[in-house]
Amino acid sequence: MSKFLMKTKCLMGFGAMFLVGGQIPCLAQTTSGPDTTQAQSGTADQQIPPAIAKKFDEMSKRIEQLETELKIAKAQERSEAPVTTAKASSPMASAAAPPVSATPATATPVSVSSTNNPAAVAEIPKVVDPFSDADWTWLNGNPRTKTPAFDSKFFTPEIRADTTYTFDFNRPTDHSMGGSSEIFRSQEVQLEQLGVGGDFHYDNVRARLMTQFGMYSVTTPRNDPSPGHGQWDLADAYRYVSEAYGGYHFDVLHGINVDAGIFMSYIGLFSYYNFDNWAYQPSYVSSNTPWFFNGVRVQIFPTAHLKIEPWFINGWQAYGSANHNPGVGGQVKWTPYSWMNIISNNYGIGMDDLFVNGRHRIHTDNSIEIKYFDRPDQPLDKMAFTFTGDLGCEYGVGVSCHGDGKGGPKQSFVGFMLYNRFWFHKDLFGLTIGGGQINNPGRYLVLLPPINGESAITAATNSPYFTENPGDPFKAWDSSITFDYMPKQYITFRWEYDYRHASVPYWTGRGGITPPGGNNSAPTDYVCSTGASSGQTSLGPAEASCSAIEGISGPPAMSSVWFPDLRRDQSFIDIDLMVKF
Repeated sequence: MSKFLMKTKCLMGFGAMFLVGGQIPCLAQTTSGPDTTQAQSGTADQQIPPAIAKKFDEMSKRIEQLETELKIAKAQERSEAPVTTAKASSPMASAAAPPVSATPATATPVSVSSTNNPAAVAEIPKVVDPFSDADWTWLNGNPRTKTPAFDSKFFTPEIRADTTYTFDFNRPTDHSMGGSSEIFRSQEVQLEQLGVGGDFHYDNVRARLMTQFGMYSVTTPRNDPSPGHGQWDLADAYRYVSEAYGGYHFDVLHGINVDAGIFMSYIGLFSYYNFDNWAYQPSYVSSNTPWFFNGVRVQIFPTAHLKIEPWFINGWQAYGSANHNPGVGGQVKWTPYSWMNIISNNYGIGMDDLFVNGRHRIHTDNSIEIKYFDRPDQPLDKMAFTFTGDLGCEYGVGVSCHGDGKGGPKQSFVGFMLYNRFWFHKDLFGLTIGGGQINNPGRYLVLLPPINGESAITAATNSPYFTENPGDPFKAWDSSITFDYMPKQYITFRWEYDYRHASVPYWTGRGGITPPGGNNSAPTDYVCSTGASSGQTSLGPAEASCSAIEGISGPPAMSSVWFPDLRRDQSFIDIDLMVKF
């Protein structure tokens, strides 16, 4: 370009000097010897006519314009080259919510005419993936894996393995623990969950599948009473599935997803998957509220930091509907800053007490998570806390939200939990301290102890061992301390101590919760039916005589008396190994 401009100026000078009879400037500049000085002096003495000078100025301006246009063309060529961007991390699962398919975050050049600022080309960002512009792996209930071990345009696989050893200091003789949706047997190594699946995504169509093998495949369906309503074995149909849905992503706002199937609820903040959580055994607010919903959800992202998610579902952690009404609800998730997460979950309308048509349930669950310290280069590199508060009640058919009256006794749920997390040595170690409390008169959300093989279905007509009558009192609190060793983003070694207390006998005692000789296949009946009373918590002479025949196949003699050994206190340690790819 510089040679071209030199030649152009030379030709212009040639034309001007030809008209006035002078030397050619470009030739004078390249000529050596004495004649050069003379030529330049001669040229300087010449007078250029005004018309020619004006024409010369116009041509000079035209050359400057050509130079500007050339600069703009080169800048546009650079901006239109392919842009390589890093793969955005998965948005927070619902709280996370599951991964969201959205328009990639790229930059689009804006055309600028030569009359505007020609020296630069402006760029504006396109729509950003929801929750992708900050690192959210510090959140409780969110996986801390930053990059997938493998990915493709069509499928992102996911593998989870969760194995635990628990020692209950009550030392139940049958190794059976109740009151938990995460820990089930004492003094044994158990595979809590093995999940294999992942996310499918192509051309705005999406699907997710996660299987569940191990203890979760029998304990999770066991807590759903809805299969008792009608035919077909829903519990068996779904027992090996934790998440399974398909849907479509619409490129509207910052994205809209419509999914149908089984998806995580995240009421209670903690994730169904222990790898994602700060503690292994969550407090009651989380452990006694739903882990999954079966139905339809719509995830609307008005901005990159706001999600509005309506639900139309079968019921409260229900494969089917316990009566005739579906449940409705939804989640609002807002992340105004990279150090703050606010979630509100709400549920209503559903009738979730099996065979009690007309009794409705409402519930609100609200959480805030704050990362109040973040110094990556210091030994104590990060600190954060979470607070969750829940309110709920049932009303109609003999119960009310507001206390004893013509509507019936109070049937409500009030609870909270608070956890604080510390990270050390670039997140190599973690320490969590926390706990919570609930008050649940009527016990409609208290997990039914699995006494004599009881399930939520078989105990629908009420349990003789742990009653759930309207107004039955239940208050409880708990605390825990958790230490994590995390050498890689895909694995966690965990040690935890928990203490839990209830206002009534609830936890498994030394005598266990399994009848002598094993379950008698009639869990709603007393195994030994003379003289036992609800709430008995220790082995008396009658229980001893029943226990004496332990080991005999079949139910014990009906002249004996057996009752489960229930205690008000429970303390245990668990050692866990959790993997997620």
